[in-house]
Amino acid sequence: MAPSVLQNGGFFLGLIGAAALIAATATNAWSVKDRQGDIVTSIYTYKGLWRDCETTSSGLTECHPLYGLLGFSGVFQAVRALMIVGVVLSTTAAVMSLFSLTCITMNSVNDSTKAKMSIGAGIMFIISGFCGIVGASIYANQIVASFRMSTYNYGGEGIMEGEMGMGMGMGMGGGMAGIPRYTFGPALFVAWIGGSVLIVGGILELLAFREMMKDERARYPGVAYKPQSHTRTEPDDRHSEGGKNYM
Repeated sequence: MAPSVLQNGGFFLGLIGAAALIAATATNAWSVKDRQGDIVTSIYTYKGLWRDCETTSSGLTECHPLYGLLGFSGVFQAVRALMIVGVVLSTTAAVMSLFSLTCITMNSVNDSTKAKMSIGAGIMFIISGFCGIVGASIYANQIVASFRMSTYNYGGEGIMEGEMGMGMGMGMGGGMAGIPRYTFGPALFVAWIGGSVLIVGGILELLAFREMMKDERARYPGVAYKPQSHTRTEPDDRHSEGGKNYM
């Protein structure tokens, strides 16, 4: 396959994956309130990495920002860090992938430099994709754990309301003794899909680098250089002797 086709495919997939990762990180719907068996459905509660929000049936939305670092668990902070790293790497890789396209001509950039930029962008796409998938998976695991606790433990034994908010990171908590349970939000699926698309885009960039290196070797094949041996020619004695005879 032509390197330009692989590069274009990797660039567009990486751009889509980066946009999905940015949208998932900024969206507040990482966990939504489980309405199964809920009598009161006039309030819709959902939580994100940066804000917890409530929307009433009349359309009024109120959000509570999650400021500070010490008030949340280490797991919650790790999810935030993974998503931020994924966003930074994916956007940087998208810019590098754009300038490494063979259809873009720049006087100061040759084909070998573009090939190196392509492999760099591919590696960053793959790393950012794994960051998005791992971050969303850790958050989803916390939701599953808190959901099971709220399902099989009654009466509030073992975990109090304040401990749930601090330990689960205020956004991953389930509920018992009146605390609502939460399930997967749409932002998790967006992060999973975006991370997978980034990995595929990174693989295409790596394949494009391999094809570009093949083309460069075919264009400039290695030629063995054999230096010529220079021998010093001695003056012909016969000519010199002949000259003496003529004199």
